[in-house]
Amino acid sequence: MAIAKDSVVQFHYTLKDEDGSVIESSYGNDPMAYLHGHGNIIPGLEEEMIGKEAGAEFIATVPPEKAYGKRDETAMQRIPVKHLQGAKKWKKGMIAHVETDQGPRQVTVIKVGKFMVEVDANHPFSGKTLTFEVKVEEVRDATAEELQHGHA
Repeated sequence: MAIAKDSVVQFHYTLKDEDGSVIESSYGNDPMAYLHGHGNIIPGLEEEMIGKEAGAEFIATVPPEKAYGKRDETAMQRIPVKHLQGAKKWKKGMIAHVETDQGPRQVTVIKVGKFMVEVDANHPFSGKTLTFEVKVEEVRDATAEELQHGHA
């Protein structure tokens, strides 16, 4: 069965940056599962999945425009330290979670003061070309419930 809209796909991946350094990998854990055609993974990877079948192995190189977007240099903000979630003590480079009007958001700590912290609200992978080494494990039709919820 080939991957198409409304397929549930399970796959393993290794994600590398422009330098070929491994950023993350699903190996050693359960494969990632998603409902195809519903925007549940980055657009560039979803496009590369179309037509693949279980057992397929391929490399997908995804530009920023089809991944996490270009960097927005206006996304630097100063916020109270108390709004950061995820650690007790903050240092430059750490990833924090912040509740916003648009829901939870990941931010990268740039500079820490006593009461205020400077953060970068860009996704950590924004502006990067990403390379995925993918192995499709399973492809099946989505259930009515999965279609109703919009995810696997």
